[in-house]
Amino acid sequence: MLTIFGRSHRLCDRVSRRSFLRIGALGMGAGALTLTDLLRAETQADGRARHKSVIHIFLGGGPPHQDMWEIKSEAPKEIRGEFQPISTKVPGIQICEVFPRIAAIMDKCAVIRSVVGAAHAHEPYQCHTGWTRESLPSIGGRPCLGAAAAKLQGPADRAVPPFVGLANAGVWKDPGQPGFLGPTFAPFQPDGPGMENMRLNGLSLERLNDRKLLRSSFDAYREVVDTTGKTRAFDSYTERAFDVLTSSRLLKALDLATEDPKLRERYGDGKPYNYQYDGAPTCNEQLLIARRLVEAGVRCVTLTYGRWDSHGANFDLVRDHGSKLDQGFSALIEDLDSRGMLDDVTVIAWGEFGRTPRINGDAGRDHWPQVSCALLAGGGMRTGQAIGSTNRLGEYAVNRPVHMQEIVATLYHNLGLDTSTTTIQDPAGRPQYLVDQPPLPELV
Repeated sequence: MLTIFGRSHRLCDRVSRRSFLRIGALGMGAGALTLTDLLRAETQADGRARHKSVIHIFLGGGPPHQDMWEIKSEAPKEIRGEFQPISTKVPGIQICEVFPRIAAIMDKCAVIRSVVGAAHAHEPYQCHTGWTRESLPSIGGRPCLGAAAAKLQGPADRAVPPFVGLANAGVWKDPGQPGFLGPTFAPFQPDGPGMENMRLNGLSLERLNDRKLLRSSFDAYREVVDTTGKTRAFDSYTERAFDVLTSSRLLKALDLATEDPKLRERYGDGKPYNYQYDGAPTCNEQLLIARRLVEAGVRCVTLTYGRWDSHGANFDLVRDHGSKLDQGFSALIEDLDSRGMLDDVTVIAWGEFGRTPRINGDAGRDHWPQVSCALLAGGGMRTGQAIGSTNRLGEYAVNRPVHMQEIVATLYHNLGLDTSTTTIQDPAGRPQYLVDQPPLPELV
């Protein structure tokens, strides 16, 4: 028998970690501990398991690529706009003057200036899935990244849903759809029906468990006669509700009242909510909630930030939305880094398409699906770089066009899912790949 000495940690059964490892640890023959056993012991000792996560920030409406991460200062006046480029922490990379805080942490970020493959549609579907709406519509469409991760990896903590959608306002509020996977793998939305009756209201845990057993007996009968899959989806909601009711982890993560006021001040609140119209607010507090959620065990958090459909007053809108995003995004990255979480959490901010090179008569930019941009950070990626570029007028990608699927594939890779081999079975029993494109080799 091999004994491994080390600092003693108490496990849940009152046996110390050191003793647990000593009692048969790495022993040969029957009853020997496997690597899984050791990892499980480590998890018990540390209090939580490490897991990979994605925070997906959707800039609904289509942010102007040439006014954010690739300023066209050499272009004619009717193209280049009002902004000047500023240097960043990474020599040779310049971004818009509206983002000084992000410039200061550019070594932890990567900007993609040549995103292609976008459909001309005001929706986050393609950012969530990598696919257009035309793919598999007859069976419900493609599952989004959060739904696929929930299906393939399950919850990191049973009392915490693996996929949470914080998108709560505007015409582009879609947090991501489960597609052909069905409602069982839809995101948990804290501002929706899922948050109703999340308190026991005097009911004891013992009585709650009795009700759970009684309900399961009825559900077993209903499952036999159900052929639609709705019973399974309903049962998953019931299980989720029981898990949440018997654990306070999710509720604590959603409650910012318990957060350090100084940290909340660093994130800011994104108010006043200017230029919102029919879109989402610039709610910086959702970025802080997203960090708290992934820390609690969520694998994918989605949110919609701002309303970037700048057909008019484009430069005023970018000054407003951009400065708030600059504060919230940089605070999120620094917060994750200070907690030792940045390599495990991928953060992405992007929209459905870019904006026209030529400024219109209302000082705005119109829809331009030919090229757009993205900002990524964390996830163990090779950051501190700018990938791709557009031509002098910002019309199209001339250097390293990056397809939207490559970006989504990178997010899957960072979650630990191999897009070259991983498939999900559709309702017809056919294996479907997550995306067709590989991850970005520049980043992974």
